[in-house]
Amino acid sequence: MELQQFHYDNKIVKNFLFATVIWGVVGMSVGLLLAFMFIFPDVTDGISWLSFGRLRPLHTNAVIFAFVGNAIFAGVYYSTQRLLKARMFSDALSKINFWGWQLIIVAAAITLPLGYTSSKEYAELEWPIDIMIAVVWVVFGWNLIGTILKRRQRHLYVAIWFYLATFVTVAVLHIFNSLALPVNLLKSYSAYAGVQDALVQWWYGHNAVAFFLTTPFLGLMYYFVPKAANRPVYSYKLSIIHFWSLIFIYIWAGPHHLLYTALPDWAQNLGVTFSIMLLMPSWGGMINGLLTLRGAWDKVRTDPVLKFFVVAITGYGMATFEGPMLSLKNVNAIAHFTDWIIAHVHVGALAWNGFLTFGMIYWLVPRLFKTKLFSVGLANVHFWLGTLGIVMYALPMYVAGFLQASMWKQFNPDGSLFYGNFLETVTEIMPMYWMRAIGGSLYIIGTFVMIYNVIRTAKSGSKVEDELAEAAALSRGGKRKRGEKFHTWLERKPIQLTILATIAILIGGIVQIIPTLLVKSNIPTISTVKPYTPLELEGRDLYIREGCVGCHSQMVRPFRSEVERYGEYAKAGEFVYDRPFLWGSKRTGPDLLRVGGKYSDNWHFNHMYDPQSTSSGSIMPSYQWLIKSELDKSSTEDKMQTMADLGVPYSDEEIENAQASMLAQGTEIQTNLYNDPDFVKAYEADKAYAEENNLDFVEMKNREIVALIAYLQRLGTDIKIKTNQEATTSN
Repeated sequence: MELQQFHYDNKIVKNFLFATVIWGVVGMSVGLLLAFMFIFPDVTDGISWLSFGRLRPLHTNAVIFAFVGNAIFAGVYYSTQRLLKARMFSDALSKINFWGWQLIIVAAAITLPLGYTSSKEYAELEWPIDIMIAVVWVVFGWNLIGTILKRRQRHLYVAIWFYLATFVTVAVLHIFNSLALPVNLLKSYSAYAGVQDALVQWWYGHNAVAFFLTTPFLGLMYYFVPKAANRPVYSYKLSIIHFWSLIFIYIWAGPHHLLYTALPDWAQNLGVTFSIMLLMPSWGGMINGLLTLRGAWDKVRTDPVLKFFVVAITGYGMATFEGPMLSLKNVNAIAHFTDWIIAHVHVGALAWNGFLTFGMIYWLVPRLFKTKLFSVGLANVHFWLGTLGIVMYALPMYVAGFLQASMWKQFNPDGSLFYGNFLETVTEIMPMYWMRAIGGSLYIIGTFVMIYNVIRTAKSGSKVEDELAEAAALSRGGKRKRGEKFHTWLERKPIQLTILATIAILIGGIVQIIPTLLVKSNIPTISTVKPYTPLELEGRDLYIREGCVGCHSQMVRPFRSEVERYGEYAKAGEFVYDRPFLWGSKRTGPDLLRVGGKYSDNWHFNHMYDPQSTSSGSIMPSYQWLIKSELDKSSTEDKMQTMADLGVPYSDEEIENAQASMLAQGTEIQTNLYNDPDFVKAYEADKAYAEENNLDFVEMKNREIVALIAYLQRLGTDIKIKTNQEATTSN
C-alpha cells in the first residue's frame, strides 16, 4: 500500500505550551497574592481593581481557562495528530483557536478587575466575552472533528473519545449557563432566577470541573502516561467502561453543591445518588492510569516525568474519592461553606491538573526542540517543591475547615451559641492561612524552576519545525463486520460515537433542569417578597461588582446553629427576583441573607470605610472608593426594563419614576447617616475641601455607598416571621 507523506504541526503545540507557562505564572501569582490578603487584608488598600473580591474570579479564570485551557489545547493538538496520523484539519483554524483564546484571556484579565462580572462561579465573564468563548470553542471542535474525518488511522483511541466528549459537553454547558439578556455592552442579567439559576449554574459549575478539568486531562493521561512509561494502557475494556460511565454519571452530580439549600429535595437527592455512583468510574480511570505503570516502577525513581504523572493520577484519585464523600448530606453539612472545600479544589487543581501539565511539558519540550532536558535534577527539585507545596497548602485548609465547622456549631448549656461572634472563627484559623501562603509560595517557586529549565532546554535545541511523517491513506470501511463487537465498530465511527456521547451527557441535564424550569410548584412564591427598588437594584449590582459573594453567602441552611446565628432559614420563594442568585460557596465572613435591619446605616458605612472600626479582628479589606464615588444612575431604567423583560414585575410607572425613587430612598439613608455627629463633621470637611479646591462635590445620597447600604438593609426583610410563613404556589 502506498504511503503518503505529511507534516505534523508542532508550531501550534509550541505556542500553546508557551501560553500555558506564561498564564500559569499569572494565575498562580494572583492566587498567591489572594492567599496573602487573608493575612494582610490591606496590602492593596484603596486600589479597587486589586481588591480581593475582584481578583478572586481573575485567579480562578486564569488558572482554569488560561493555564489549564492552554495545556489542554497543547496536549490535544500534539496527541490528536499522532493518534490519527494526520495534520490538523486547518492551520488557519489552529491559529484562530490560539489567538482567539489568548484574546479571551486578555479580555478577562481586563474586565474582571474592573468589576465587570456576572458573579456566576467559573462563568463570571460578561456576555460579549461569552460569545467569543463559544465561537473559539466551535473553531476548536471544527478543527478536531475535521482532523478525525480526514484521518489515516481507522481506530479511534480512547483519548480521542474523551476529547470529543469534552468538546460537545463544554459547548452545551457554556451556552445554556451563559444565557442572559444584555443591558448594555458590559452588563447583563441571567435568563434564570434564584433557585433555577442556582441549579443551572452548578450543573455548569460541577461539570466545568468534570468536562474541562477532568475529561480532557483523562484523554491526555491515556496518551502521555503510556508514552512516558513505554507501556500499553493497562486495560482496554476498563477504558470503555470508564469513558461511558463517567460521562453519563458526571452530568447528574451538580446539585450536590446545593445540599440543604432552597433547591427542591428531589433534585438534591438525585445529585447525591449519582455523586456516590461517580466514585466507581473515577477510580476505574485512576486504576487504569496507575496500573499502566506496572513493570515500569523502577523508571519512576529516575524519570521526573513519571513522578509528576504518578502524583497527578493519585491526586485525581484522592479528589474523586473526596467528591462523592462530600456529597453525603451528613458530611456536606460539615464541609460546605468552609475551607475544607478550598483544600478539596486545590488537591485537584494543583496535583491533578498542575502536575499532569508539568509532566507533559517536561515530556514535550525536549521532543519539540529535538534535544535533551537541560537538567533532570532541576526537574526533580521542581517535583519536590511542588509536592511539598501541595501538602502544605491542603492539610492546613482541611484543619481550618474542620475547625470552622466545629466552632460554628458549638452551643452553651443554655442553648446560646458558644462562639456567637463569627470573627472568633477567623482569628482561630489564621495560622492555617499562613501555612497555605507558604505552601502556595513553594508551589510557584517550583514553577519558576521549571520555566528556567524549559528556557535552557529550548536554547540548547533547534528551532521547532513541523515533523515529517508518513502513513497509508485510510480505505473507507463500511458496515459492521460479522462477529465484530459493537464498540470496536463504534471506535471507527466518529459521528456515531459523538452522537451517542451527546445523548449520554444530555439525559442528566434534561431530567434535572427541565422540571425545575417548567414545573412551577418547584418554586413556590411568597406574597411578601417584592422586586428590589431601583436604588436596591443598583446596590445589588455594586455588591456583584465588588465580588462580595466570594466571601459572604446568602443562604441560611435549616440547621439549629445557622438559624440561631443568622435567622430564619432560606425559602425558595425568596429568590424569585434574584438574577443572578448570590448564595455563595464560602464563608470567609458571616451569611448576609438576614442582615437587613440588623445594623444601622451608619454601621454599614463605617464597616465599608474601615472594617476594623466595627469588627475588631476583621480581615475584610476597606472599600473606601464606594464612599467617594458617585453612583452611575444613567442605566437604571434600562436595567429595570431588562428585568421586566425577564419577568420581574416592574410597571412602566416604576421604571419612569426610577430617578425620583432613588433620590427619595438615598435622601432617607443620608438623613440616617446625619444622626451620627462624627459623620456630619467628616462630611462637612469633605464638602469644604471640595469647595476650596474647585472640585465637584457629590452629595452623599448620590454616592455608591448609599446604594449598597440600601441593598444590604433590604436583605431578609421580606421574611417577617419565623413560623407560619405565608406561601402560595403560583399557578
